[in-house]
Amino acid sequence: MDWSSWMNWLALLDATNYTIAREVILRGTAAIYFFAFLSTFHQFPVLIGERGLLPVQRFIDRTRAKDFPGLFRFKRFPYSDRKLRILCLIGMVLALATVAGLPQLGPAWSTIPVFLVMWLFYLSIVNLGQRFYSFGWEMMLLEAGFIVGFLGSNEVAPPALMLLFIRWLMFRLEFGAGMIKMRGDTAWRNLTAMYYHHQTQPMPNPVSRWAHQKPAWWHRGEALGSHIVQLGMPWLLFFPQPIASIAASAIIVSQLILVITGNYAWLNWLTIILAFSGISDSFLRWVFGGPWPGWGWERLEQLGTAAAMHSPAWWLILTTVVFLGLLSLSWPPLHNLFFAERQRMNASFNRIHLVNAYGAFGSMTKERREFVVEGTMAAVPGPDDWQAYEFRGKPGDPRRIPRQFAPYHLRLDWLMWFAALGAYREVWFSRFLDRILEGDAGIRKLLRVDPFGGDAPRLIRVRIYEYRYATREERKRTGNWWVREPRGMLVKPQGLRRKPRPRE
Repeated sequence: MDWSSWMNWLALLDATNYTIAREVILRGTAAIYFFAFLSTFHQFPVLIGERGLLPVQRFIDRTRAKDFPGLFRFKRFPYSDRKLRILCLIGMVLALATVAGLPQLGPAWSTIPVFLVMWLFYLSIVNLGQRFYSFGWEMMLLEAGFIVGFLGSNEVAPPALMLLFIRWLMFRLEFGAGMIKMRGDTAWRNLTAMYYHHQTQPMPNPVSRWAHQKPAWWHRGEALGSHIVQLGMPWLLFFPQPIASIAASAIIVSQLILVITGNYAWLNWLTIILAFSGISDSFLRWVFGGPWPGWGWERLEQLGTAAAMHSPAWWLILTTVVFLGLLSLSWPPLHNLFFAERQRMNASFNRIHLVNAYGAFGSMTKERREFVVEGTMAAVPGPDDWQAYEFRGKPGDPRRIPRQFAPYHLRLDWLMWFAALGAYREVWFSRFLDRILEGDAGIRKLLRVDPFGGDAPRLIRVRIYEYRYATREERKRTGNWWVREPRGMLVKPQGLRRKPRPRE
């Protein structure tokens, strides 16, 4: 093969019809990194930091660097809450710069170091985050962050192989979620799962009650639509255009419905962003017209048909090598999807969280249990002396309408949902109660309401309630958003069993 033939073959690795997709993916993924670093900046020191519920230094001391790699494993860079916040600030600056399009103005490789730095910083955080960073969208953000930098700047055409691998990520995400549902719970197979989902999901939003009150045929249609999108559309992402664009659009619509009806941190938004890997510029132009803000068609028209030859050989070789390296990591998740006796959900097969297995809601929760933490200043409290601590996102006061927080991640609220499913036995929960009894300022900042204005209560207790949405008649009569029934006492009234720590 002569040099001319070699260049013609490499030219096939360009995807000049995906310039808008590239900008959406680069800027969108960077925006999600901003929210991830912002969430970490506010919550990590309180939950996992030097004085956290799961102190990071204890975790470092009992684990090996090769199992949980990251910057804080270096002896010259030991963990501190201050260093953690500095990393978050740098990450947020890099993310905002990418949202503004600054790295995209540089040479072909200029997006790579920006995303690799954000990826490395966040990898260092996730690998120390323990229970509070055990969500599938953490791995998803790490995998996406590593890949999308190799889409390159505006000086080169988007590399087709990297777009192809992002579609493979989308396949694992969507098809994996569909398969875990079909394999995991008969409620998905008989189309009754959505009878419960909007009411029992971890963190409802203002629209969730409206969605729950739809008739049974509506909910069966939701479940059927979910199966069609998650089990069918991922395959079509690998078809020629416009089939791939139509499939990607169906995925985006389904994810927007989830955005409208729930709070899943950045899971849905990142899925929408990455789904653009299947949408071509020409399809967007056919649907919406133009022009767009200098991202796609104007530039494509300027480059003309020679655009496919615009990328230098070194760039095409680099992206091919990266693609092949990622492809070599794909057997474990592929085996997990199609050949494993039991499909793993949200599993990483390597220490740097690349090419993972994804999935959600393999089993449907049909009743909503909530823990209500109450405190009192009375030595011998009566029924009216107890006052509730309110969380920012999870249900508490029956009159309060849930708010929209996603893509911001309320980690403590999410763990409280898991606590009601049995995670209250984990050590973080008892330490959380201890911090309330100590009047810990950091924990109070993560709550919506501290009924004692910063003072430590004399006693606390944890009551169990079953929650359901108020019907229209109940809402009109009482003004309540929720109806709740007591289901017992998880933690009987108790005081601080040890001397409180000095306040910072």
